[in-house]
Amino acid sequence: MFGRVSTLALVAGLAFGAPALAAPSQAQVAAAAKAVQPKVVAWRRDIHEHPELGNQEVRTSALIAKELKALGFEVRENVGKTGVVGILKGGKPGKVVALRADMDALPVEEKTGLPFASKATATWEGRTVPVMHACGHDTHVAMLLGTATVLAGMKKDIKGTVVLLFQPAEEGPQAGEEGGAKLMIRDGALDHPKVDAVFGLHIGPGDANQLNYRPEGFYASSDRITITVKGKQTHGARPWAGIDMASVAADIIQAMNQIAARQVDVGASPSVVTIAVINMGMRQNIIPEDLKMEGTLRTFSTARHDDLVAKVQKAVASIGDRYGAKAEAVFSQPYPVTYNDPALSKWVKASLEKAAPGKVDDNAPLVTGAEDFSLYAEKVPAVFVQLGGRKADVPAATAPANHSPFFDVDEAVFETGVKAEVFMALDYLERK
Repeated sequence: MFGRVSTLALVAGLAFGAPALAAPSQAQVAAAAKAVQPKVVAWRRDIHEHPELGNQEVRTSALIAKELKALGFEVRENVGKTGVVGILKGGKPGKVVALRADMDALPVEEKTGLPFASKATATWEGRTVPVMHACGHDTHVAMLLGTATVLAGMKKDIKGTVVLLFQPAEEGPQAGEEGGAKLMIRDGALDHPKVDAVFGLHIGPGDANQLNYRPEGFYASSDRITITVKGKQTHGARPWAGIDMASVAADIIQAMNQIAARQVDVGASPSVVTIAVINMGMRQNIIPEDLKMEGTLRTFSTARHDDLVAKVQKAVASIGDRYGAKAEAVFSQPYPVTYNDPALSKWVKASLEKAAPGKVDDNAPLVTGAEDFSLYAEKVPAVFVQLGGRKADVPAATAPANHSPFFDVDEAVFETGVKAEVFMALDYLERK
């Protein structure tokens, strides 16, 4: 599809053009990453043009499985519903290291104007929605396929086994479903073979080629908030005869903002409470009986998380009581804090420096975004790294963030991403 045989041969030739060393050299990895870069770009554009929502990544999974099999990987499909696991056993004995990429897109209408922009739609929670790779997961898959190509060309010199985890539904499954890292783990993604450490990479709007991370807590924990209110329907001209759901919604939102800003110590630990969905009513002159609101909670400690859950539930119930309605807040689909193992974080900096000399920050700010990579990190030592992908002509202050309909990246940084993944995997196996 993308000139597989010729590219693999080229990568292999670059990797073994010199006499075999104890491990592939920095120059060999750099040359191999450069050689596979056109394929990485092609994969990214193909996946970007054909995005799929969580647990629906059928086309993406088929592409991944096909490419991995052609590279000589042992491949397991339908892991965690649509996930793919690729296993490459090196020519020398050793430990097992895993690299992870997420595959799912978002219900976002693309507005980038790219020639390969998405025009796809899909069904999400009962509605037909536009679909876009607005979080960069298309680039994650493409870079990990590039990494697979580089590693396949160096197989005989790899000391141990590399496991590639192509994961669905990182953004969370739709209501009533399970998915993501939780199901990958349940289906044995870390057990066959037993993984000793896992690394992940996420692209964002930071400076191009910058690699950022921090030890211990890095990305926030995340909960889905679902607020339901049952009131009394009435004519829009007679709000006193029922319960005004618009007023209830407004008071709940004000309460959430006040809790986040005024009822917790914002200096001790960051936290965010956001309401992003409000559903009520069918007609302009009918005050409805039902209100549903959805949002997200982000925290960096268990104590703060539990405190905010209690405060939100109490506030929502109290507002309902005040209006004579029944209101409830439920928290679900929790992701824990993404925790970077301190020991791995210490030595991995040298590996990242080989990928992007002078562009590594090992004390990056906390990120209020959340990641279900955190579930892998609860099982085995892990490090999660951010890759900056902002185009040179886009000012930092106005760069579209992940989840924006305008989100795009500089494709040149894929080379850095591939090198980072290869060096993290190879260096871990060498150290062990």
